[in-house]
Amino acid sequence: MKLSTAYIPVLKETPSEAQIVSHQLMLRAGLIRQLGAGMYTWLPLGLKVLQNISNVIRREMDAAGSQEILMSTLQPAELWQKSGRYESYGKEMLRFKDRHEREMLYGPTNEEVVTDLFHQTVKSYKALPQLWYQIQWKFRDEIRPRFGVMRGREFLMKDGYSFDLDYERARKTYETMFTTYLRIFKALGVNAVPVKADSGPIGGDLTHEFHILADTGESALYYDAAFEDIDPATLTLAQAQSLYAMADEMHIPENCPVPPERLKTRRGIEVGHIFYFATKYSEKLEAVVTGEDGQPVTTHMGAYGIGVSRLVGAIIEASHDKDGIIWPAAVAPFQIGLVNLKATDAQCTKVADELYASLTAQGITVLYDDKDDRVGAKLATMDLLGLPWQVLVGQKSLENGQIELKNRKTGEKSFVPLSNATAEIQHLLNLKL
Repeated sequence: MKLSTAYIPVLKETPSEAQIVSHQLMLRAGLIRQLGAGMYTWLPLGLKVLQNISNVIRREMDAAGSQEILMSTLQPAELWQKSGRYESYGKEMLRFKDRHEREMLYGPTNEEVVTDLFHQTVKSYKALPQLWYQIQWKFRDEIRPRFGVMRGREFLMKDGYSFDLDYERARKTYETMFTTYLRIFKALGVNAVPVKADSGPIGGDLTHEFHILADTGESALYYDAAFEDIDPATLTLAQAQSLYAMADEMHIPENCPVPPERLKTRRGIEVGHIFYFATKYSEKLEAVVTGEDGQPVTTHMGAYGIGVSRLVGAIIEASHDKDGIIWPAAVAPFQIGLVNLKATDAQCTKVADELYASLTAQGITVLYDDKDDRVGAKLATMDLLGLPWQVLVGQKSLENGQIELKNRKTGEKSFVPLSNATAEIQHLLNLKL
């Protein structure tokens, strides 16, 4: 994508309504624009990040044996009345009547709908287990939406649901999802700590939250230092339960089993939550199958959520500096920021154009700044956008037959021969030659 034709409305100044770093940078970098209180239009760069996060989630969920579905965002109130949550859920639920005076709602979550789907379509124990997920927009009428996409009213969420024959099988599925979530967050390039959680209005007696570590996090986390020595991709549920990790509302200092010298405290942002809630919904909504003995068996359920749009803000909170965003490679809207430092110079433009064509032909995603602008402004824009690598084409480096590379995260710069530039960049991106 050429910056001269791209729709990336960057802002030089920080909007006064933006209170936290992620909101400020998402507005300044042209990722989103506000439509109303807690509602945003996702612009091309922001949408690319959402799609990249969603693709990582899909890859790991599919690998875990889950199947993707897509449920309606509008739900009949009847299902919620049947589950007993229609009145108790609160004013966060947007309720209305259709033209036939039927009570409807815009879904804040999908336990009722997915359980009814199972009830209608799955009849035998032979079809179990079933593990389904979707990535869908949801709405909760927050009393005070704030902090940009971190606490909006409309949000993109991955919600997954499992159905098993009994507790032991359901717990095994829960363990699978626990480790899958850790793989997801590692693949996204962020550090996430699983903490024992309060089940809240959804219910259940086995539940964990996943928090991204960030200095600006909304929650205080207290955890055993041993967590820092474990690769998240190898952490099992049993390990996690043997190590202390609590968010502030669950941490009781006098009951903490971790010695002070081993107790770590960091801020965290909740981005995922998983639940096992037994037969809470399957009993009321009749998610029943015929068992091996021919008798009806009420299935055991679990639910597994990740805030996809919230993750965008959380990643920025955890990965930025004074100059802008620093995207992890897996979620960056482009892998490379290619900058023609002197667009009025024929040689610079020829080399930059050829590099752009060569890199894109190799499947590398490139944002090419081909605009005639001040060098300082060009570099400031690239730092603000936070792409993992910058490729700088300038007169001085070309005189030596080289181009300059900059790692956005470390700030490290290097020069590579122009003749080998594409191969060198591929190597840096860990792509196959």
